[in-house]
Amino acid sequence: MIPSDFAIDVQGLNKYFGDKHVVKDLSLQVKRGEILGFLGPNGSGKTTAIRMLCGLLTPDSGTGHCLGYDISTQSDAIKREVGYMTQKFSYWEDLSIRENLDFVARVYELANRKEIVTEALHNLGLTSRASQLAKSLSGGWKQRLALAACMLRHPKLLLLDEPTAGVDPSARRDFWEELHELASKGVSVLISTHYMDEAERCHKLAYIAYGNLLAQGSAKSIIESQELFTYEVSGEGLMGLSKILAQREAIEQTVIFGSTLHVSGKNPHAIETALQGENFKPIATSLEDVFIYLMKHSTDNFGDDSV
Repeated sequence: MIPSDFAIDVQGLNKYFGDKHVVKDLSLQVKRGEILGFLGPNGSGKTTAIRMLCGLLTPDSGTGHCLGYDISTQSDAIKREVGYMTQKFSYWEDLSIRENLDFVARVYELANRKEIVTEALHNLGLTSRASQLAKSLSGGWKQRLALAACMLRHPKLLLLDEPTAGVDPSARRDFWEELHELASKGVSVLISTHYMDEAERCHKLAYIAYGNLLAQGSAKSIIESQELFTYEVSGEGLMGLSKILAQREAIEQTVIFGSTLHVSGKNPHAIETALQGENFKPIATSLEDVFIYLMKHSTDNFGDDSV
């Protein structure tokens, strides 16, 4: 094990499945206690990349360390210090919250099982519902149970695969408060999400599209790196206007947001010329504007959503 300020530090990772080059020359660093958001279209290699970053899948080439362990030769040691939470709830519906946690603790062969489960119930605010059957829980409470199960072994790294899909906004907010509390204690978090408000709560983002890492850094730095100018247009007939503007060379993209149209491009003068006669104003380019722009300029060369 090599001591390091980075929970993850990898260089030039590549992975092939048959003739598909699923992840291409991926290099990335994640600090300890940092929350990294993984973004990208379905089938872009996000899951494969995350598994390689954490030593759960051996790269075909490239090197790196996770939690100080070599990702190619010390994967068993890495697994003991990683908690994994899937998008789909995968615990036992006919067991109570406490029974679920106790069962997981037994599988892990944890000493002082009762005390560890009681601590997990307390830390995730589950004590008052400990005897409630999992099948009767709402999405938000199921999410807390899953996170509590992940934390039983006090992992140094959490892998979260779209954990808040289908969960109401209030429960999502509470979940993120828990994640930042864990990060403040030195736990590193890798989370895949399609929610832009969640992405903005990450310390750092990585955007991967069809195997290529196109952008990484803070939300602010990624927005600035794309050098997009965005205008908000209001009025009638926005759908028709969107189709007309999409044919203009100066317009990179048009996206309807409610009762307004966002128009983005690289040349503000050319955009304003194209918008003459319309009711428009310049606005700050959002992470969602950039996310849509990156998706538009990505090419699906896989045709398989399973990687």
